[in-house]
Amino acid sequence: MADNLSDALKNLKLTTTDSTADSLEGCLDCLLQALAQNNMETSEKIQKSGVLQVFASLLTPQSSCTAKVANIIAEVARNEFMRNPCVDAGLIPPLVQLLNCKDQEVLLQTGRALGNICYDSHTLQSQLINMGVIPTLVKLLGIHCQNAALTEMCLVAFGNLAELESSKEQFAYTNIAEELVKLFKKQIEHDKKEMIFEVLAPLAENDVIKLQLVEAGLVECLLEIVQKTVDSDKEDDIAELKTASDLMVLLLLGDESMQKLFEGGKGSVFQRVLSWIPSNSHQLQLAGALAIANFARNDGNCIHMVDNGIVQKLMDLLDRHVEDGNVTVQHAALSALRNLAIPVVNKAKMLSAGVAEAVLKFLRSEMPPVQFKLLGTLRMLIDAQAEAAEQLGKNVKLVERLVEWCEAKDHAGVMGESNRLLSALIRHSKSKDVIRTIVQSGGIKHLVTMATSEHVIMQNEALVALALIAALELVTAEKDLENAQLVQILHRLLSDDRSAPEIKYNSMVLICALIGSEPLQKEVQSMAFLEVVSKLRSHENKTVAQQASLTEQRLAVES
Repeated sequence: MADNLSDALKNLKLTTTDSTADSLEGCLDCLLQALAQNNMETSEKIQKSGVLQVFASLLTPQSSCTAKVANIIAEVARNEFMRNPCVDAGLIPPLVQLLNCKDQEVLLQTGRALGNICYDSHTLQSQLINMGVIPTLVKLLGIHCQNAALTEMCLVAFGNLAELESSKEQFAYTNIAEELVKLFKKQIEHDKKEMIFEVLAPLAENDVIKLQLVEAGLVECLLEIVQKTVDSDKEDDIAELKTASDLMVLLLLGDESMQKLFEGGKGSVFQRVLSWIPSNSHQLQLAGALAIANFARNDGNCIHMVDNGIVQKLMDLLDRHVEDGNVTVQHAALSALRNLAIPVVNKAKMLSAGVAEAVLKFLRSEMPPVQFKLLGTLRMLIDAQAEAAEQLGKNVKLVERLVEWCEAKDHAGVMGESNRLLSALIRHSKSKDVIRTIVQSGGIKHLVTMATSEHVIMQNEALVALALIAALELVTAEKDLENAQLVQILHRLLSDDRSAPEIKYNSMVLICALIGSEPLQKEVQSMAFLEVVSKLRSHENKTVAQQASLTEQRLAVES
């Protein structure tokens, strides 16, 4: 065999376009045989012989040997060390050209060769995209959808290329959505469906393609899969159910595709998704709750859903997951409730439906994602709802848990949301009882720290809450405010040119309230506030300048 191989390589090196097809065929067959017996060793010999450069000239649509040459390239490129030599030999451009030919065997081997050469290389895959292979491959899929091997080759190529962001814009200009959905509807075997799913998932991350997939009828296919697999305990069916419902949720992440499927709350898709929530399958409960959270991305949808009883369905779902519940389902249901609570008109309705009580059952959770959503939901619910804010603000267990989470340094999201909810309880209730509960639970120091946050919105929320504390319960909070060094922090905020106008304004309002306390007034006097404040009288923001004049007068009177 070795002698034959050496001879074949020598002969190929001498090959010119006018060599007889028969002598060429014989050499190529010899190479294919050798590769079948020992791919790596034969590939090394092919590389050393310099035959790869000859292959570039043999890759022509007219030659009867083209399929075999492409097959040899596909085989050698299975070895990582052969991929760069194939590129250096200039094989990519002629291979790309061959994708336009009619011969199915040539197309199959060409696709394999390109796939193997560019395997795992984003640089080479980008090069293929720039050379226009995507529209060509999509067209091939449409023409040769009866050829299983060619179809599979196209799907593997799409799967690899779809991972690149630059490919999605090109895919969006083709009819890929239509072709994939058409192909999907024909599939019976699990493996084939799985293969198409692997292409659909990355493509569906693009909003334009999401809408194309919805319009091509993918959603109906997914709902059918869910219906067929929901009660099965076969491994393949469970996997299909998960993939189909996950993909459904992904399609709803696009604003246009989501709105198209919502159809004013009357859409059959929306109704089917609603029926997933009371299902016994955790996967469907999860997908149902996530789908509702995605539908709840604008006020109109949220108001419609709350008016049509979605809240009770979500609370029933949460109830099933209180003890040893599924964390992902808890997280998804809380996400949906949080989004539904954003429109002003929904807050009172959701409060009277008992959402706050349902959410509070998860206070014991040790899972940061659940804690984060729980906090966000409560914060949305009490916005401008004084009675609810007062009721929750007097709930010692809740306030103590918030204070504990304000120290969750490993979970910045939970820490931030806890601080914001503490502040919101005071700002929306304006209640002395709430302030006393927060003081007794040790919450003051966290509000003072929050005033130094890098986020202006959080700084502001903290300063407004602290001003209310100073106005309503200064004596109770005096010691804690002093220990937390609030006066020094306010001096820093007012002196810092980078502080936003509203931060400067609220800091001065707070200073005026604090001088009602003897120890705090002493601190204010010792820190030369007059000097800082008088500079702010010429601030470009009129409200800040006016407040500076008022604050200066107050400080002058007290000094």
